[in-house]
Amino acid sequence: MNVKDNQKELLLTIENKLAEILGNCSAPKVLVDAMRHSLLDAGKRVRPMLTLAFCEAGGGDVNNALNAACAVEMIHTYSLIHDDLPCMDNDDFRRGKPSCHKAFGEATALLAGDALLTMAFEVLMDSDGVPADMLLASCRELAHLAGEYGMIGGQVIDLQSEGKVISLSELMAMHKGKTCALIESACVLGCLSAGKDGAELAAAREYAYNLGMAFQIVDDILDVEGDPLLLGKPVASDAQNSKNTYVTLLGIDKAREEAAAYTDRAMGSLSIFGGRAEFLREFAQKLGKRIF
Repeated sequence: MNVKDNQKELLLTIENKLAEILGNCSAPKVLVDAMRHSLLDAGKRVRPMLTLAFCEAGGGDVNNALNAACAVEMIHTYSLIHDDLPCMDNDDFRRGKPSCHKAFGEATALLAGDALLTMAFEVLMDSDGVPADMLLASCRELAHLAGEYGMIGGQVIDLQSEGKVISLSELMAMHKGKTCALIESACVLGCLSAGKDGAELAAAREYAYNLGMAFQIVDDILDVEGDPLLLGKPVASDAQNSKNTYVTLLGIDKAREEAAAYTDRAMGSLSIFGGRAEFLREFAQKLGKRIF
């Protein structure tokens, strides 16, 4: 199935698979309801689409990457549930509806995030059509990039930086973990699902880093200039929480320039995949068009 020509169909396939995963979950109803509230019928599914696209770019069958794609999305959703908690960013809305803790209470939201995190690895290891060595590599990559050396580590730096002025290099290090790492896991798992490593894997990591940095800079700009109704979440939360952003450090115009430069570098990293990376090139361009 071609990712570019069948994007809507693949998005529906991802949505149905996520619903199937939760439908087969026999955990307490309130827990499943909280997981469903945050996971289903929401979000742009950026990360799972990247997983499927890199599987295709590597010459693989995108159906073999579906579980990996869902696993990455489940971890992303868990991180959003926890980010929104009062002890973190204290946001009341996410993806156009009340945050999980506003709908189900803080304790249930915390546990719903924990459940999505742990279930993600079970889902990943149930992947069909992927050799065992590639599944093991995928599991290790996801744990590493979502954990203390990746997303979690970046979030800790973010919390420690609130109310302080940090350098641009420190900000970049923070977002390499907080934002880029999980995008990297999505791209890497797609390659591994296609049985690719080596040069293809290195190209996927380069694309992910540059795309992730562009993605973060765009988010920082939208937090200043965006429409909360279109974004599905509040704006100006960065300023309210005294967060360091590319806008506060560079200004709007320079931030736009940096986003464009990272986008160009992301597209330039895909030459090894040839024509099979057309969707990935277009995806990077569309991300930039949110602000340009």
